[in-house]
Amino acid sequence: MSPFAGEGANLAMYDGAQLGKVIAAHPDNIEAALTAYGEALFPRSAPAATEAAQNHELCFDDNAPPGRTRRGRRPW
Repeated sequence: MSPFAGEGANLAMYDGAQLGKVIAAHPDNIEAALTAYGEALFPRSAPAATEAAQNHELCFDDNAPPGRTRRGRRPW
């Protein structure tokens, strides 16, 4: 996820904690743990990922306002 939603680090820390919980709940079945984790992960993070992608496109795609495309980029 690009850093435009302001949620990437928060989600990463929360996701790590959730992953630990599902592995602890399914210690003998990692596939079940990862399935449970994935079922919760994607709906939870989808809104922030969508917002980040939209903001990235707004600032850096070919149709971005000229001043926006240079902001944050190094000249070399």
